[in-house]
Amino acid sequence: MTSTMPTITLNNGVRVPQLGFGVFQVPDDETATAVGRALEAGYRSIDTAAAYRNEKGVGDAIAASGLPREELFVTTKVWNDDQGYDATLAAFDASVRQLRLDYVDLYLIHWPVPARDRYLDTWRALERLLAEERVRAIGVSNFRPAHLRRVIEESGTVPAVNQIELHPRLQQSELRAVHAEHGIATEAWSPLAQGGVLTAPAVTRLAERYGRTPAQIVLRWHLQLGNIVIPKSVTPERIRENIDILGFTLGEQDLAEIAALDDGTRIGPDPDTFG
Repeated sequence: MTSTMPTITLNNGVRVPQLGFGVFQVPDDETATAVGRALEAGYRSIDTAAAYRNEKGVGDAIAASGLPREELFVTTKVWNDDQGYDATLAAFDASVRQLRLDYVDLYLIHWPVPARDRYLDTWRALERLLAEERVRAIGVSNFRPAHLRRVIEESGTVPAVNQIELHPRLQQSELRAVHAEHGIATEAWSPLAQGGVLTAPAVTRLAERYGRTPAQIVLRWHLQLGNIVIPKSVTPERIRENIDILGFTLGEQDLAEIAALDDGTRIGPDPDTFG
């Protein structure tokens, strides 16, 4: 990771760069190039998932980079169809083969899929992978408070991370409070609302005031909120711009203006019904 990149210390002591690079919806044949550019720009955290079907591209980029493995933080996720104890272990084996890695830094349950009610068995498989040191930290994605509490109460293991849809129009205050209560790090996917917040007057005013892009303003807001954030781009200039957010700080009034954008707009599926 770059020397100035802030980190978040997870509840088991593992440190993760606060700003990473996501590859959702990047075709596998474009992923190696995009991740390679991200690594060149200074990113050291890469977020993928089995469902993205681009783990191989991530692995190719890591291998080509020549960077020491210990300098990288790699996240992947088990997909809904692979939930269950044995199926999760097999899915993990498939992911590390695609990535060409001996271990991953963070392994997540991608969605709770409460209708299938397999996430506790899936979580027990993640606990085994952690005990075997095949992963450095385990967590969940898109879990609501009830899902989190059930995992904690029935397993005794607190997820290190909950990766959720989070952006200025969906700030997830209640869920973030549950995270804070239990020592769970908040990680934001779709941190720019797929670009939907970049034209908001509050954001464009701040971009003009600070001489920054609207995306840089929103990503800086995430960092100051304490979120781990994983913006995605395949455009070289934007890849570089998105990591260049450490040289300025938003004021309290600036943060309040962005906070006022919260209207509960969800871009992705409802975690209570999806899957």
